[in-house]
Amino acid sequence: MMLVSHASWAEEIGSVSTKFKMLGANDKIVIEAFDDPQIPGATCYLSRAKTGGISGTVGVAEDTSDASIACRQIGPISLPEKVKNGHEDGKEVFKKSTSLLFKSLQVVRFYDPKRNVLVYLTYSDRIIEGSPKNSISIIPVTPWH
Repeated sequence: MMLVSHASWAEEIGSVSTKFKMLGANDKIVIEAFDDPQIPGATCYLSRAKTGGISGTVGVAEDTSDASIACRQIGPISLPEKVKNGHEDGKEVFKKSTSLLFKSLQVVRFYDPKRNVLVYLTYSDRIIEGSPKNSISIIPVTPWH
């Protein structure tokens, strides 16, 4: 299943509590890192809200749509032809469930050939209605020294 495989690529870097909960885990902001599965040398860091309490502890809480992304070149980048020619613009490179059934946080990638830049967009969606909250980050594709 795609949801599971993409989610497994994220590595939790750390977290901070944002709201104390008497029962269950605290609400927090989680920082995760993932590598673009098609572009070695490209890594993104996501910060996202995670709901605590009893419902969050047992995995039935719905996380808010708040997220931020920062992507960087961490090694040499060689763009696949499908990325260069725009055939993979909007391709999902990361997805994580943020509620029991219908909500997910996604990261999609675009390529801007005029500026030779990879653009990563994170947003939250639902089957019925998504959220306009979003964040972008870019990676200029430059020679690696």
